[in-house]
Amino acid sequence: MTGIGRRHQARIFTAGFAGRRPVVPCAPDALEREALARMGRNAAAYVAGGAGLERTMAANRGAFERCRLLPRVLRDVSDRRLSVELLGRTLPLPLLLAPIGVLEMAHREADLAAARAAAAESLPFITSCQSSRTMEAIAAAGGDAPRWFQLYWSACDALTESFVRRAEAAGYEAIVVTLDTTQLGWRPRDLDRGYLPFLRGRGLANYLSDPVFRALPPRPAAPGEQPALGPRALPALAELLRAWPGGWRQALAGREEMVQAVQRFIRIYSRPDLAWENLAALRRMTRLPLLLKGVLHPEDARRAVEAGMDGVIVSNHGGRQVDGAVAALDMLPPVAAAVAGRIPVLFDGGIRTGADVIKAVALGAAAVLVGRPYVYGLALAGEAGVRQVLRNLAAELDLTLALIGCRGLQELDRSVLHPAPEA
Repeated sequence: MTGIGRRHQARIFTAGFAGRRPVVPCAPDALEREALARMGRNAAAYVAGGAGLERTMAANRGAFERCRLLPRVLRDVSDRRLSVELLGRTLPLPLLLAPIGVLEMAHREADLAAARAAAAESLPFITSCQSSRTMEAIAAAGGDAPRWFQLYWSACDALTESFVRRAEAAGYEAIVVTLDTTQLGWRPRDLDRGYLPFLRGRGLANYLSDPVFRALPPRPAAPGEQPALGPRALPALAELLRAWPGGWRQALAGREEMVQAVQRFIRIYSRPDLAWENLAALRRMTRLPLLLKGVLHPEDARRAVEAGMDGVIVSNHGGRQVDGAVAALDMLPPVAAAVAGRIPVLFDGGIRTGADVIKAVALGAAAVLVGRPYVYGLALAGEAGVRQVLRNLAAELDLTLALIGCRGLQELDRSVLHPAPEA
């Protein structure tokens, strides 16, 4: 990986000399702006929006702004190493693609294109429970590249176990249990448009393809209750059903059956009674490593270690769940201190640049999850767009590492920050 920053930089400048400018902008703000303009209005609101006044989203970026790098000079940085060890794998970069649902809203090839891009860069792709393609199809698209599966623990334990079994059979190497979305947060951009993709049958491929889910009885409507989906939704659902690949569509060929399937999802998705005691049952379901995503409090991190978890991911769900919550980066150091090296600590929340990656690693992250930026690359250029975003991040990471006087990620600690935060 030595010199990837200069090589990538040179390719862009050489192409520019020949009159070719990047299709995917390098500047994060331009990347977001152009991608959202390409998406439909509902999709743009869903992907870019956050909870409430979106103060948590702003706090995530504000935390990176407050955290400053302190470069050192006259150090030999001609040979740089960006690889990391994580759960028995050697990764070329400290980057994973975060689980993001309903990727069909960004591009018609959805998760398949993103998984292929991650595989081409030898980076782990974390398949969302709310993916637009089945976990098996996504696994096939990723080939031999590392892949993890994100689990939303529904109200149906049998369905949870079925998802875990399917993930094992499809070659996923870890389960990421997302804990901060036991119910949806208050998201004004989506509410003002009256749009939730799951009610249109989007992002439900893993459910509609699951035998346990399909066997769930539909809940009869209570007297006087309005149906969750009215007749106006039927044409859109039928069109989606015809368009989606996979053998499960034959099992849901009728419009009414599709409506019932979406109603089943609504009934079982929320799980507000999920508690620490449930983790023991999950541990018995699988031997795969288990990582808890959505951890912000140091005490929760300690409890994760005590519960036998294999990693934690410091995250506030990209500011999409709780308005006014603490910035994820601000909680990374205390969570890392609570874990004390016993299990890996990963970070998710506002990563936009290579410098952001360095700051997160310096504060205790073993690796980081990249979220919205790769979705924006997907929207602009599909698989190639995702690869370009990842390569831009890798190049900036490499160049910034050299410019602050470090030869590898192992040299990153609080000493590269100013003022150096207390341990």
